[in-house]
Amino acid sequence: MRLTGLGAEGGLISIPALLTRNARKWGARPAYREKEFGIWQCWTWIETSEEIRSMALGFLALGVAKGDYVAIIGRNRPALYWSMVAAQKVGAIPVPLYQDAVAEEMAYVLEHCGARFAVCGDQEQVDKVIEVQEKVHSIEHILYLDPRGLRKYDHTRLHSLNDVSAEGRAAHERFEAELQAREAAIGYDDTCVMLYTSGTTGRPKGVVLSNRNIIESSKASSEFDHLRETDEVLAYLPMAWVGDFIFSIGQAYWNGFCVNCPESPETMYENLHEIAPTYFFAPPRYFEERLTLLMIRMEDAGRFKYWLFHRCLALAKRVGWDILDGRPVSAWDRLKYALAKVVIIGPLRSRAGMSRVRVGYTAGEAIGPEIFEFYRSLGINLKQLYGQTEASVFITQQPDHEVRADTVGVPSPGVEIKIADSGEVFYRSAGTFVEYYKNPDSTASTKDPEGWVATGDAGFMEEGTGHLRIIDRAKDVGKMADGRLFAPKYVENKLKFYPNILEAVVFGAGRDRCCAFVNIDLAAVGSWAERNNIAYGSYQELAQHPKVYEMVQHHVEEVNRSVAEDEMLSGCQIHRFLILHKELDADDGELTRTRKVRRAIIGEKFADLVTALYDGSEEVYTETEVTYEDGRKGKIRATLKIRDVAVVGEGEPRMAAE
Repeated sequence: MRLTGLGAEGGLISIPALLTRNARKWGARPAYREKEFGIWQCWTWIETSEEIRSMALGFLALGVAKGDYVAIIGRNRPALYWSMVAAQKVGAIPVPLYQDAVAEEMAYVLEHCGARFAVCGDQEQVDKVIEVQEKVHSIEHILYLDPRGLRKYDHTRLHSLNDVSAEGRAAHERFEAELQAREAAIGYDDTCVMLYTSGTTGRPKGVVLSNRNIIESSKASSEFDHLRETDEVLAYLPMAWVGDFIFSIGQAYWNGFCVNCPESPETMYENLHEIAPTYFFAPPRYFEERLTLLMIRMEDAGRFKYWLFHRCLALAKRVGWDILDGRPVSAWDRLKYALAKVVIIGPLRSRAGMSRVRVGYTAGEAIGPEIFEFYRSLGINLKQLYGQTEASVFITQQPDHEVRADTVGVPSPGVEIKIADSGEVFYRSAGTFVEYYKNPDSTASTKDPEGWVATGDAGFMEEGTGHLRIIDRAKDVGKMADGRLFAPKYVENKLKFYPNILEAVVFGAGRDRCCAFVNIDLAAVGSWAERNNIAYGSYQELAQHPKVYEMVQHHVEEVNRSVAEDEMLSGCQIHRFLILHKELDADDGELTRTRKVRRAIIGEKFADLVTALYDGSEEVYTETEVTYEDGRKGKIRATLKIRDVAVVGEGEPRMAAE
């Protein structure tokens, strides 16, 4: 069968084929960097090609067969990216896992895919795999990158990844022909990678993505944003997430640009500042956290710096976005903005590692419009995209000069979109996934025979602009008791704009009013407490402090005034709220590994708190099971206060039981 498609041109039908092209075309250009022991190590495309070849030969010596599943577990490191491409070269399928997943979550994925081999970053990940081997019997060999702590382990089936590569180099004469035959046999529609969904509504599903899916999506999106081989990215997001695979492997190998790996998660911000990437992606939570830290630090600045900072930000908010998009701005405002860039805006961008960003994206969750506007006003070309694992990321993107906070852009090149009568968004494209692994029922319910995929999100296309607006998850969008529209994410994002609020969960479907759980940001509120001489001994104690409640209530009432201005969603104003006694945590099942709220699980787990919000209680006692970092479980007990809040257009605050 003749291969067709953008990536099929010139035989570029797999990631290994792109690697060969890159080594030939950009051999001396940097392909990977990693900071280790305080020094940036660099590998060119030629060196990368040789490292991956040696690793692939080592895999053959170890017995990796065509069609095997190879689990990859660890933080972003060049050698772990190489192991994914090496697995592809020998006809195996890489399955990256979330490194912060607990052993039970890891066991499900390893058993579901039947992985024979696991490549681990360090002792922690090796220990998890060993722990689950009582349940998962398919694992035959475990490979590790960092040897620290593993010297006294049984190495019968435990191998150093460096030793495997060395064995591959030594045995190249025996396996060279086999490696070439396997690589030549890779087809455009063969599986490239299997990535597991975040499991927002249940067990994660294995999403099978072909070479065609990854390469077509990478090429089309790269052309959309004019990416090139001179670009730089920082790889710091989970390797198991589809976005990291597309940015750090798909687009990186298509364009030939350099992937930079931070020294550790703790040094990521500093490494970002050092690299200053030209192409950058981060979820909304990242931008929220950076803004929170900035505002905390400015509270401790001198009076003149504090005044100058806010004067410059006010100017940037007024004209920065217009200047970025090339719209008319007076000469006087341009001059003032240029001065502001020298004294405040430029240093801010440099410190944030965004001084060279040409294209920046955020996705995964809707970003608060105020946060989005803040970064755009600094002259950072931050845009929104809408995507899914099942789409190989890209469904919509925002073109330059058509960037707005309230839409997610126009269909990406080669993507078709339609809106069902129910309001649910459907799409189809060359990036559309092959299937859910071992789950034909879910595949059939998500993708129809014509290739249309149900996103599970509700939205509509704007007439005239062609931009897509996402309202919320289709299952979360509903009606209140009086028929008014209920869209919780819209309100939650407005609340999370405030540095003091880390997370919010709004309830109201089928009810007469909306109520909310709030998580405070310990760093921001802790700094505020210190400046105001408020003593506290724990997160729980700080969260229930009367002055913290007053501060959060003020934020909620401001959000209510903003929500009231939207005629369609004015019914989503919050009437009552409480501050949770613990942070929502992925280990406790309340968030996914990509930090998405698992709304149904939270409503079920904290059903007593939801009941108290709606029955007029002024406080509620609760006991909550939590999971500690070492896997032990315990309980925390607390009595939580509940506050009534003023709403616009409905008079004074009312008790829910009225």
